[in-house]
Amino acid sequence: MNPWILSLTIAYLLGSIPFGYLLVRIFRNEDIRAHGSGNIGATNVARSGAKGLGVATLLLDLGKAYVGVVIARHVGAGNYDIEVAAAVAAVVGHVFPVWLGFRGGKGVASALGVFLALTWPSGLAIFLVFVVVFAMTRYVSLASIAGSATFPLFGFYFVKPWTPMVVFGFLFIPLLVIVKHHENIRRLLSGTEGRFGSGPKSGSRSGTAMRKAGA
Repeated sequence: MNPWILSLTIAYLLGSIPFGYLLVRIFRNEDIRAHGSGNIGATNVARSGAKGLGVATLLLDLGKAYVGVVIARHVGAGNYDIEVAAAVAAVVGHVFPVWLGFRGGKGVASALGVFLALTWPSGLAIFLVFVVVFAMTRYVSLASIAGSATFPLFGFYFVKPWTPMVVFGFLFIPLLVIVKHHENIRRLLSGTEGRFGSGPKSGSRSGTAMRKAGA
């Protein structure tokens, strides 16, 4: 089979595995989409009261995307363009999973997974950006946006040459993650975004609305 088709198919299907949804369904017999922001990512899982499952979701979402790129590396015999294409497919799979009617998460953990697989120095750099911004603000969404926005700076520094596929992937993945945070951006600008670990802000429409963030 064509290595491009095989790599993208595997990466997309791996990315589509909704670990947050599955873990909460298996261990709590609940639908995570009925809690908080309705998101299947690690942040919402943790905020639903299942912090252990939230950590597991984070690691599994990161891991599935990482593995998708590693498989593409072997299938494509080291063709870096195929790896980048698989990275895009894995993140798209998480955001638009076939198993859940194409309504998935925001792609933060999966994006970090593919960045670590494609260029681990860049992945570590944006993780540090995330940690610093989160430590300063307690906003998961702002930290996720900042980490995503800085990836092209690190990625293009550490990776050469800049083929069309590399340029596309290194810009598209961060952009997709940021676009998926459009509601968070609106709330950040209006001052109504909820901080991680805090309750609903007074004067807000509801606790649920204020809990929408990240992952």
